[in-house]
Amino acid sequence: MERQAFRLNGFAVLLGLVALAVVAAAATVAGPVGLGAAIVLAVVVVLLATGFTVINPNEAKVVQFFGRYVGSVADAGFQWVVPLTTKRRVTLRVRNFETSKLKVNDAAGNPVEIAAVVVYKVVDSGKATFAVDDYEEYVAIQSEAAVRHLATTHPYDSDQTHGTSLRDGVEVAAELTAELRDRTELAGVEVIEARITHLAYAPEIAQAMLVRQQAAQVVAARTMIVEGAVGMVGLALDRLGEQGVVELDEERKANMVSNLLVVLCGDKATQPIVNAGSLYS
Repeated sequence: MERQAFRLNGFAVLLGLVALAVVAAAATVAGPVGLGAAIVLAVVVVLLATGFTVINPNEAKVVQFFGRYVGSVADAGFQWVVPLTTKRRVTLRVRNFETSKLKVNDAAGNPVEIAAVVVYKVVDSGKATFAVDDYEEYVAIQSEAAVRHLATTHPYDSDQTHGTSLRDGVEVAAELTAELRDRTELAGVEVIEARITHLAYAPEIAQAMLVRQQAAQVVAARTMIVEGAVGMVGLALDRLGEQGVVELDEERKANMVSNLLVVLCGDKATQPIVNAGSLYS
């Protein structure tokens, strides 16, 4: 939608208007005809002077001629555009804001609190001005809608290795950014980045979920310990048999395995007992 408006260097046009003003002033001494020409020139100078505008860096001016969109000017400096036009300022700077903490249910039905920061900028001043009433409010509302949708389509935490949870920061940020770009394209806005800044279970279930997470971690740790202990016991029996250090019957092997597993899997230090007698006594 955005198009370049007609513009000229403001200083060059100003120099020309000064020359016209000088001619008008000189014409006033040439009698009634000269006075009339001076008045006409003065009116022309005043009308042309309404086209001056100043454009700041990273800023655009949307130019309208009696309600009709003429175009946009984004070149910084002193510019001159079509006279008798209105010029609306639109910033092109990178902006960011943080959504409020939203309370939604995740994909597993657990209530969570979530918030995100969105970094964006205007890339089409025409759309930003005329496609929506207020592009800042539009981006804010669409950001909250996108965050809610993201939270309802992913679990807070997933035990499945192939699943994506809200705690997977890189994947979730990429998905949120892509969705926001689709939502805000209509308003001439480009979303540069969107990331989750706050993620927590709702207070009413936070304690219960903490106990659940701790239990899951304990189970995972115990599983790893048992797997390692079984491997170590098997390795010990194999090495003893290969090197012929001692020959054990099935009953003694079972007793040895039981003792080793107790030592390796216990969460407290064990006190060894030295058997000074015969192994079979």
